[in-house]
Amino acid sequence: MDFELIIKEVTRLAASYGPKLLLAILTLIIGWMVVKAITGGLRRLLYNRKMDASLVTFLYTLISTLLKVLLILSILGMVGVEVTSFIAFLGAAGLAIGLALQGSLQNFAGGVMILVFKPYKVGDLISAQGYTGVVSEIQIFHTVLKTIENNTIIIPNSPLATGSLTNYSTEPNRRVDVVVPVGIGSNLTKIREVLNKLMSSHPKILKTPESAIVITEISVGVMKLAVCAWVNPNDYWEVFFFLQENVKREFEKNEIAFPTPTQNINVFQK
Repeated sequence: MDFELIIKEVTRLAASYGPKLLLAILTLIIGWMVVKAITGGLRRLLYNRKMDASLVTFLYTLISTLLKVLLILSILGMVGVEVTSFIAFLGAAGLAIGLALQGSLQNFAGGVMILVFKPYKVGDLISAQGYTGVVSEIQIFHTVLKTIENNTIIIPNSPLATGSLTNYSTEPNRRVDVVVPVGIGSNLTKIREVLNKLMSSHPKILKTPESAIVITEISVGVMKLAVCAWVNPNDYWEVFFFLQENVKREFEKNEIAFPTPTQNINVFQK
């Protein structure tokens, strides 16, 4: 074995690849520190903007992983490793995974949009996709609702992020509307007094905004009144059922009759 030849070859390799290797190690150390600084600053920024903790963790992990992969690929290219085929493989694998998980990725993107833009939050009462309930959880792929019957509804995030929904908890007050039919010849002044007294008796009906009683429809033999009371969103159903039941009680107590459907039948004889 020719040691002199081996030493010459090692010296040649060191002279050829040594500076590249040292530069790659230096780049790795500095790049790793830069990645930590960027992701740490991003995490603090997201927390300062009061974003959801699960979204902050996800974005931090995703961006940190991407930056580290790019750093490693750059270093491999610096030392002479061919990374083109590796990048092509990653692209093909990503495309295949994306096609296989298309529905899940749509829900995932919807979850990110919901957590970023916050059309609703945990504790809000919403109606969407044919369901109404209080939001109990916002996961990255789905949202969990609790209905008034205490049923659990799980809705994928994609239709929630792209479709229409009603958030009843956005405003501080919500209006309860109860339609009351009365006879066309009823004493409207007396009816207003009875209904106003009824609304004043419930402690959860707000004084401001002021409640109202308005005529919404007049037809043959029937006049429809809308009893409009303002409440806090969480008190809506309690007040709604209270009015539904006690309107009838108060009408009976004050001898106010509900209209009775009538039908005229004319008989002709030849």
